[in-house]
Amino acid sequence: MEIIKARKLKYEYLKYDDNGQACERQTAVENVDLDIRPGQFISILGHNGSGKSTLAKHMNALLLPTEGTIWVDGMDTAVEPELWKIRQKAGMVFQNPDNQIIGTVVEEDVGFGPENLGIPTEGIWSRVNKSLEAVGMTAFRHRSPNKLSGGQKQRVAIAGVMAMQPKCIIMDEPTAMLDPNGRKEVLEAVHELNRREGITVILITHYMEEVIDSDRVFVMDHGHVVMQGTPREIFSRVEELKAYRLDVPQVTLLAYELKKAGIRLPDGILTTKELVDALCH
Repeated sequence: MEIIKARKLKYEYLKYDDNGQACERQTAVENVDLDIRPGQFISILGHNGSGKSTLAKHMNALLLPTEGTIWVDGMDTAVEPELWKIRQKAGMVFQNPDNQIIGTVVEEDVGFGPENLGIPTEGIWSRVNKSLEAVGMTAFRHRSPNKLSGGQKQRVAIAGVMAMQPKCIIMDEPTAMLDPNGRKEVLEAVHELNRREGITVILITHYMEEVIDSDRVFVMDHGHVVMQGTPREIFSRVEELKAYRLDVPQVTLLAYELKKAGIRLPDGILTTKELVDALCH
């Protein structure tokens, strides 16, 4: 059974004028079908305003569909009695970790979620220990979050979600406010969680290099899913991605331009090593 499944999902919101009166309806997501299996690492790409963040907020019922249905671990998000269970199954990590960190000490912050779930004290500390270890932040457990770097704060935010033991973590542009080193350390931690713990990860991003190791990629434009496939399949379609105002990884673009110049190369090269090997052969 899919961990996330959507059929004909549509979401509209109202725009208001200066007097606070509703003046028009805007469609942010339209006719979206999704099938995400447990344990997959999924990336969702799209330019600003494409609807990717709106879609993400449907995956743990922060938003409810205007039309259509989305199920999380078999539960319909529109069924209100299921909301508490849904949000235990699907955790959310936002762009700015400061919006998610509420504790004055790292370990207390990570324990906040399981405490609110009514987990016994021994169980809370067991979860805190495991979560901090999983994201490589055990050595910082007694630090104030205010003394951490952006990448370290984001790893604490991920640990806080992990401590609630969700089956799925949805990450809405979690590296957008980080420098390259911070982006790298957060992504490494997330991929390790996916591989070692089997947690389903859904990464919303506009950084092309972040999706290379995904199992599947969805591309959104004007609220629609316009492309889907493996990273290699997606990045083989350079001109189509450009039409949707998206870039491709630099090495992929270089291989594409070399191929246009007459050098025989396979489509969808994703890494420097792949390009070097292809050129040598």
